[in-house]
Amino acid sequence: MNLPNKLTIFRIILVPIMVIIPFFNIQGEVLGIPITYLIVDLIFIIASITDKLDGYIARSTNQVTTFGKFADPLADKILVLAAMIMLVEITRLPAWIPIIVVAREFIVSGYRLVAVEKGGKVIAASIWGKLKTVTQMIAIILAFLDNNAFGAFFSGNLTGFALGLNIVTTILMLVSVIATIFSGWDYLKNGKELLKD
Repeated sequence: MNLPNKLTIFRIILVPIMVIIPFFNIQGEVLGIPITYLIVDLIFIIASITDKLDGYIARSTNQVTTFGKFADPLADKILVLAAMIMLVEITRLPAWIPIIVVAREFIVSGYRLVAVEKGGKVIAASIWGKLKTVTQMIAIILAFLDNNAFGAFFSGNLTGFALGLNIVTTILMLVSVIATIFSGWDYLKNGKELLKD
């Protein structure tokens, strides 16, 4: 097994570790942020770095494999959705955001299956897909550091750093949702020929 595939498997292994950390009920805070969520955030950051790293290594050293093509996007989806569901559970994120993400992933996965069945036509990722990935990752990292719920700045109760962090986190999350919708629409638009018969 080559290095990119090992990194992908490592990323998948990090997900259950990230999910179980809150069960240990680690006490204490750093700069007002619970240590539990600093650890969760650190694991998410490491996993996100391996996402970029495995793809770069695979392409630059010509180590792209069938397993990598299957496991890499799957690992990304598992990581992002696990983090978002954790944020919903601790009331930092409204449930409609991961619902949109899941719906988009089902649509894209369905289109990819149909494309393979019809001769392997690949629907390339658009700029919206790249924007979705970047903003999603950054927004999730910030959301674990933000002690306030999505859009809490609208209440007028936040000041200083907490206010700025909540505004940035909320805006980035909204941008990621818009990019998610448009990237899904791109798949529908570019793949409409697949469903004609």
